[in-house]
Parts: sequence; C-alpha cells; structure tokens
Amino acid sequence: MNIRFLGAARTVTGSMHLLTTQAGSRILLDCGLYQGRRREAYEINSKLPFDPASLDAVILSHAHIDHSGNLPSLVKGEHDERFRGKIYTTHATRDLCSIMLPDSAHIQESDVRFLEKHKRNPFPPIYTSEDALRVMEHFVTVSYHETVQVTKDVTCTFYDAGHILGSALVVLDIDEDDRKIRFCFTGDLGRPNRPILRDPEFVGDVDYLITESTYGGRTLAGYPDLQQELKKTIIETMSRGGKLIIPAFAVGRTQDIVYLLNVMFERGELPRLPIYVDSPLAMNATDIFRTHPECFNRSVVELLHTDPDPFGFTTLHYLRSSDESKALNNRREPCVIISASGMMEAGRVVHHLMNNIEDPRNTILIVGFQAEHTLGRRIVEGNEVVNIWGETFALKAQVKVINGLSAHADHAELVGYIGGMNKERLRQIFLVHGEEKAQDALRTALLAEGFPNVVAPAKHTRYDL
Repeated sequence: MNIRFLGAARTVTGSMHLLTTQAGSRILLDCGLYQGRRREAYEINSKLPFDPASLDAVILSHAHIDHSGNLPSLVKGEHDERFRGKIYTTHATRDLCSIMLPDSAHIQESDVRFLEKHKRNPFPPIYTSEDALRVMEHFVTVSYHETVQVTKDVTCTFYDAGHILGSALVVLDIDEDDRKIRFCFTGDLGRPNRPILRDPEFVGDVDYLITESTYGGRTLAGYPDLQQELKKTIIETMSRGGKLIIPAFAVGRTQDIVYLLNVMFERGELPRLPIYVDSPLAMNATDIFRTHPECFNRSVVELLHTDPDPFGFTTLHYLRSSDESKALNNRREPCVIISASGMMEAGRVVHHLMNNIEDPRNTILIVGFQAEHTLGRRIVEGNEVVNIWGETFALKAQVKVINGLSAHADHAELVGYIGGMNKERLRQIFLVHGEEKAQDALRTALLAEGFPNVVAPAKHTRYDL
C-alpha cells in the first residue's frame, strides 16, 4: 500500500491524497481547489496529477471548496477519460456540494465575463457548470458510523469531524494479505464547543493518520471572548459611520456569524442596524443547514423549541440578485455586509472591497485563515497598497482579525485529539493542510508526546506503508 500527497502538502489548500492498496484499489481522498496566486492556481487546478479514469473511488471529507472544488474536473473531457467510480460522503456534504460546485463553476464563468468586459485577459474556467452538475451523479451518501464497502479490500466509516455541516473524519479498514490496516484521514478537524455543531468524535486507535495542521503552534480564543470582540467591532465601526465588511466562507463561517448575531440581538446586546448576507451560495447553504438538525449540538436543538429559525432575525437581509448587491455600494449609512469568499479571491466580496477598502471609516473583519498569496493574506499583513483584479487600491479601511471563529482545531486541540490514540499502534502521522511553520510546531509537540514517526510530506511525495 502506498499514499501520494498531491495537494495541501506544506500549504493549506487543494486537499488531495491518492491511496493505492496492495490489491490495486486506487482511492482519492478529497479533490480540492488550490487557492493562491491566480496564474499558479490555474496551472495547478487545470492539470490533475493522475488519470481520473484510473480511480476506483473518491472519499470526500467535507464540502469546503479547498477539499471538494476540483471534483468536476474528474468528469471533463471524452467519455473514456472521465472518472467512472463513486464519490462517498455524508448526506449533508452531498447536499452542500450540489450548490457549491455549480456555484464555483458560475463564479469562474462570471469572472471571465467581468475581466473580458474590462479589457483584461482572464484564464478560462477550469470546468463548466455542466461538469459540476455531471459529477453529482457519482455521489453516494453514507451516514455517520455506517460502514460501506468502497472496493473489494477497503471499507469506509465516517465520524463527525465537527468542522462544518456534514464534515467527517474518514476511517478506512484495509485488508492486505494476512494483516488488516486501519487508516484515518481527519479532513479538517473542528473545535469543541462550537456555536452550532457537535464536538469532533474520537475515532479510536489507528495504524496510520493523515491530519490537518492549520493552526499548529497557535492558540485560538474561546467563543465567549470572540462574541464580545464581534460586538465591540460592530459598535466601533458604527460610531465612525462606516460599513463592516466580513469576508466569510459561505458554508460554515457565515452561519456561525449569523447565529452569534441572532443570539446577541435576542439578548438586546446590539443596536438595530441592517445586516446583509450578500451571497446566493450562503443563502442556499443556510437553507441546507435548516434541513440537517441532526448535525446540531444540544444547545441549538433546544433553542429550536423557542426560536424556530436561528439563522434569521428582523434586521437580517439575505441578498440574492446582483442588483441588490450593487445597491450596497451606494449605501452611505452604517451596516454589516457578510459576503463570500472567505479568502477574498473571488465572489461578491471582491466588489465590496473594491468599493470600500479606501474609506478609513470602514472595517474589514477577518474571521478565518488566509492562505499565502491570497488577497486576504495581503490585507491581514497590512500592505499599504493591494492589487485587486489588476487595479491598485490604498488600504485605508481598518483591519480587524478575530481568529476564534475558526472552524479548525488549534494547537492544543490537535495535540489533545491525537494524544488520545495508542502511541504503540500508530506507526506514522502525516501532517497536511498547514504551512511549514505550523507543521514544525505540531510535529515537535507530537514527538514530545511520544509519537515516534511524524512527517510533513512535500507535494508529490510517495510513502510505502
């Protein structure tokens, strides 16, 4: 058996790992889009590092685009060149992908039209809306704790990862001659005590582990602290007469923010001001959240008895049309605008930044990890001038970072989760989905915990197990 690390290797985007068993089964773990410099991202995403037709199955940990976003590329091209197997995932993940993958294609196609209109040379879409719809035919949904036969020698069981709706820790049981191997892929591991979702489940002991490492070496604030920070930021921006722009992933982060705002409004802790969720995808995703209460934690389930819609309140407005979005550019009164994408590389939030980034009354509130070479990272780093779609803008708006809303486990939470596993049985830990500094910190901590073999594979590295 061997594993090749084809994405999210010493970086945090483009999750993609190819497992080949002794019996010849070829299983892809995730198929995400790489996010970064536009030319580099296009080169990486448009050329899959394997033959899609050679895959037996794909196992998808969750719906975030850096884990699911390149699935439509599997079914591009001539019929005999396409992926013909099944994509195994949870019910909620399948439902989210049914809106997120067509939306990803639509954004690519829309960005091309926008850049052509402004006499710039865009990169062509990586895949089309037709590809995004076609790949949905390959999805097979599996409940948490249900074991499914993926190939003749591999079974798969999903456990709740507590990261976003439907996110799963993947456990593979592999038969190899006279031995059985238990293999775990965390996908993205969530945090305990989240506002909406249940805590991550412990999968027990395994022989091999692939784990994310996004916040290795870093400690994140708890939710009570971040709720007060969010409240403080809103009030300070209002007092300046400015707009609060919150770039947020349409799935997960947007619903967390809306839920927290709902709680604060119900308690009378916030002034009444208009709040706009400007993302058709976030609007559709919120509808899917409403249909999957089985993923909610106990406190939200109990809240549903008194508040049937924790994702809506009187001053909250969901915007679907582009005309409604454009109208916000002419608004002069204070408001909150929550818009995708989270790393500010595409989507409506880019237009809101272009229209508001040079006004010192405004605030850009960063609520998630910003990968290297993204617009979000340049804003977090405080670049005085930033380039947005070929135009330069002075960064005069206030920039505020609240990391406590992250859906990723922090350093102590990662070490605590992995530390519960049997050190004698766990032969190898592979660190992915993290920058090198974070991985170095987490590797040092896990070695100190007594795990003997911890590595951070380079891209395209193959390990024989």
